[in-house]
Parts: sequence; C-alpha cells; structure tokens
Amino acid sequence: MKVSGLCKAFGIDELFNDVSFEIKRGERVGFVGANGAGKSTLMKCLLEKVEYDKGVISIDPADTIGYVEQQAEMASEATLYEELKSAFADVMALAAAKEAMEAEIRHDHSEEKLAAYGRLVERFEHAGGYDFESRIRRTAFGLGFAEEDMEKKVALFSGGQKTRVCLAKALLREPDFLFLDEPTNHLDIGMIEWLEGFLQSYSGGVLIISHDRFFLDKVTNRIFEIENKTVTAYEGNYSYYMKVREQRRAAQLSAYEKQQEHIRKTEEYIRKYKAGIKSKQARGRQSQLNRLERIVRPAETAAFNYFAFNEPGECAQRVAELENVAYHFPDTQKKLFEHVDVLIRKGDGVAIVGPNGAGKTTFLRLLVGELEATEGRIKIGSRVKIGYFSQQHEGLHMERTLLEEMEYEYGLSEEQSRRYLGAFLFHGDEVFRLIGALSGGEQSRLAFLKLMLTGANFLVLDEPTNHLDIPAKEAVEEALSTFPGTYITVSHDRYFLDKVANCVLEIDGGSLTEYDGNYSYYREKKAEEAKEAEEAAAERAAQEAALAKKAAAKAKQQQDEAEKAALQRAAAQAESKKQAQLGAIQKMSEAKRTELIQRTEAEIAMAEAELKMLEHEMNDVSLQADPAKSQEIAEAYAAKEQEIQAKYEKWEQLTEV
Repeated sequence: MKVSGLCKAFGIDELFNDVSFEIKRGERVGFVGANGAGKSTLMKCLLEKVEYDKGVISIDPADTIGYVEQQAEMASEATLYEELKSAFADVMALAAAKEAMEAEIRHDHSEEKLAAYGRLVERFEHAGGYDFESRIRRTAFGLGFAEEDMEKKVALFSGGQKTRVCLAKALLREPDFLFLDEPTNHLDIGMIEWLEGFLQSYSGGVLIISHDRFFLDKVTNRIFEIENKTVTAYEGNYSYYMKVREQRRAAQLSAYEKQQEHIRKTEEYIRKYKAGIKSKQARGRQSQLNRLERIVRPAETAAFNYFAFNEPGECAQRVAELENVAYHFPDTQKKLFEHVDVLIRKGDGVAIVGPNGAGKTTFLRLLVGELEATEGRIKIGSRVKIGYFSQQHEGLHMERTLLEEMEYEYGLSEEQSRRYLGAFLFHGDEVFRLIGALSGGEQSRLAFLKLMLTGANFLVLDEPTNHLDIPAKEAVEEALSTFPGTYITVSHDRYFLDKVANCVLEIDGGSLTEYDGNYSYYREKKAEEAKEAEEAAAERAAQEAALAKKAAAKAKQQQDEAEKAALQRAAAQAESKKQAQLGAIQKMSEAKRTELIQRTEAEIAMAEAELKMLEHEMNDVSLQADPAKSQEIAEAYAAKEQEIQAKYEKWEQLTEV
C-alpha cells in the first residue's frame, strides 16, 4: 500500500496536508497523535470510507483488507458462532460446491470430472476449509468469549463485546492488510497479551491506531506520528520513536534558535545601514532574509506543574488496612473474593490488576465505603481524606462550562482556573465549552483535575486513563509522580502502571496476591512463577512416569511369575494325565490296545487327508480374494494341525507300552 500527497480538510479547517507513506507486508505500524489530529479520518480515507481532497492511494486489487473501528454497531440476530462463521462465507460456498460435485462423481467417474474435483478440493484446503472451526474457537476464546457464548445472539452483547466480535472477524481471515482503530479498548490485560502474540507473528501489513503505549512497544516495528497536519515516519517501536523524536525536536529547537539569532542580527544590520553608505549591502541582506526558509519552532510537549496545587494534609502511616475481607454478591451469594489481607502505607502507589470480572472495581468501592464487606474489617487511617475517581464522573456538572466548574466548586479566580485547566491541556477558548459537550477523554481530564484540587491525601482511581490520548496520559502520569500523598488505581494501561506503581495487587480466582514493584516487576515474577510451576509439573510428571514404570515393571514381573506358575501347573497336569493314560493302557488287554492303535492310525490318516484338502483350499486364488473366507480356512488348518499332533501323542503312548 502506497500513499502520495494525501490532503483532507473540513471546510477551512485543514486536517492534514501532503501526507505520503508506504506500508509493506510484515510491517506493523503504530499510528499516534493527539485526539483530533486526524488519525481515524486518515485511516477511513485509506479504506475509502471518507473522501479525501487530493492525493493518490495505491492498493493492489488482489489485496484483502480487514478493518476494526472503535465503535462497533451490530444488530445481528445471529449467534456468536454464526456471526464468526460468516467471515468464512467464501469457504462455505466452496464447501457446498465440493459436496455437490461429490454427488456428481458417484455417477460420473470421468477424468475431467475428477480433475475438476481435485482443483476444487485444493481451493477449499487453501482457504482453510478443514480448520476454520478450530480457528473460530481459538480466536473467540483468545478474546475472552466462552463456549457458552457461542450460542448467544450478538445483538444481546454489550458494546465492548460487539467490538471484540468485530476484531475476531477481522483476525479470522488474516487479510493482507489489517487496520485496527483502538483494538485494545474493552480488552483486559490477558486478552491484550493474546492479541500481542497474534500480531507479532502476523505476516500481513498492520496499521494500528492506539493510545496503549505498552501494546505499541510489544507489537509495532514502525511508528507514524501525525502532528502539525503532516505524518512523520519513525523506524522501531514506541519507545525508540520517543527517543528519536526527542532527539529530533532538540536538534530542531537548536536550529530554530540559531536561525532566530541570525535573523535578529540581520534585521539589526538592515535597520542600522538601510539609509547610509551601506544601504546596498542592507538591501542585499534584506533580499536574503526574504528568501530564507524559516524553521518552525517545535511544538512544546505538555508539562504538568504540581507546585500550583494545594498540598494535601498529613495523615497516618497506615493509610488503609483490610483484614480477612470477603465480598459476596447480595443476590446470589456468589463469592467474588475472600481472605483478603492488605496494608496500604503512606506514599504507596498501588496498582490493582486482574481479568475482567475479578472484582477490581468492587475492591475500590469497598475502600471508599460505597459497598460493605461481607466478612472481615476495613480500617481507614487517621486524618486520611479519600478522593475517588470513578469511571462515570458523577461529580461533574454537565450544564456548566469548564471555567464555571473551577470558579463555583473551588472559589478560584479566572486566572487561577485557567492555570489549572492549562496544566490538563485545556487552553484558550476551550475553557468556555460546556462540560456536557466534552468527549469522554476530556471529561476524564477534568474529573482528574478536580480530584487533585480537593486536597485529598489518598486517591482511589478507577481507570483514570480511559479515553485519554497519549499527551493527556503523560500529564496524568506526571501529576501522580509528583503527588506527595498515597494512591491506588485500577487500570489496563500497563505503560501507565509501570510509571506510577510501586506495588501491584493481583485479584484473580477469588484471591489477592501482592507484588512489591511496578508492573514490569510483576510480569517478571509471574513469568518466574509460571516457569517454576512448569518445572514442578515436569518434575511431577517425571516422578509419576518413573513410578508408573516401576509399577509396570513390578506388574510385569508378577505376570511373568504367574505365567510361569501356570505353565508349571499345566505341565504337571499334563504329566499326571499322561501317567494316568499310561496306567490305563497298561491295564488293557493286548487285543484292546491293538484295536486302539489301529483306530488311532486310521484317525491320523483321515485328519492328514483333511489337512491336505484345507491346504489346497488355502492355495485357491479365488478364495484368497475373500479375506473372511481365507481367515476361516487358516483357522481350520491350524486347528487340524493341533488335532493331528494330539492323535500322534496318543499313538505314541499306545505303542510305547
């Protein structure tokens, strides 16, 4: 895919101009930039969902493209399985054609028909016809769906689940190019890690719009930054892009400052000599200055200054304690977690992680007193003032402007309000916007700002970075890093957790585990635990195999001994029987013994004749074509050989006396 000179404007508002780049197969490109910079619009231009004003987009007609947008609208009455199976409509058509041709071949065995069937089977196999069922389940389970979800109607799923359905459909067919707009929204950390693994081995080209910096670090090998109405390409992942961008900005700022100094000196020379003896030189320098290509000053990155905010009050060293806490759902009495013991100390930055539904938000609501623990005790320390950031932002007044919210809530002057709002990236006339008209990310920024102004010394934060773009996340990170109090946060943003947490609490499977370190430390410990568990399992398996081998050897020995004893008993019985027969023969009259010898010889002759007949039948070619009949004759032949052997033994007994 190649893009040249792409331009797009909405009226007089130019979104981007003269954008050019190329995406090749195997490249995984992260698309970053502030909210409103035009990332989603540019992606929709590439997909021809939005018209662009100028430029060329070149895509091979044979290439397939998969697209997942932020907000999925699905009103399908199909079940999840049927919806995912619809991604294989072409495969289903091939399956139907294959079945129809198989019916024709039963009556028509011509070479032409068989060749056509062979080509159809090859196409069906190449399209994944024999493994699409397993691919559907593997992808669905990786994105958090369970087996019981497969028969549920998609229309009944939540917005987040519908987005995951769209993502699954796009991933299933593995198109040549995959366009993903915020794919990690509505995914917990386990699902995100599954998606990372999938994309790392993806053979096609991938363009990802994301504010998840940890995800971008794991997946991408190129970064496109949209800023100042243009796109700049960087090789490497997100961390490498940040390093190179800062180096470029430093170099650009240095070049800008040098050029400004040169302009200042030139203009001073022109003013000084424009009317004097050196007026000709002054006019020449003016011409040079007019032709000079001006270097644009690099945009300043958003900076947060905590010193401007109220210092939170002092509090006890033991900020919060949970002792043997459990929580059961009131309606079902189902246990969410139990036996939870946690101590949060002054100055801690605590992260809570775990899969969706494990109880992370419930844990926060127990801390702030919105819910009551079923069992155990929760104690908040002396002089601790809690500030709670919920995902719903209940404390915002939607009918007010941002400026009014600051002035009415905290009695601030306009100058103070503007300074605080500016720290959270609300500048100029933006302060007159109604809160109800703000985006989700903008409302999150405002709610976090208000939280910082409350003077709380213990912040309880539920997904504080949801809907925030990267500059806003960086502002929140810096605010928390400079916050002198204590905080606990639930977040799926691993980069954010790495920056702000010094302790991680994992809630999973109804229990809580504590890790003293940031998110990276937690992941290292989890990897060590998984490795230890794997080694322990391998050791147990080896021990069990050794025990099984030992038990098998002992059983074999016992079996051999039993067989040996059985053979000995059989031999003894045979010898006893033989002796009994010999005794009986010895007691016979000579005439009777002679009669038995003659009868036995006749029986042997008859049996040998029958054996010859069976041997002849075994060699009959017509009978060999019938496996069942051949098996029957072979068994009769073996039985007849045993019968003859027994009669010879009887004859020997009769003749030896």
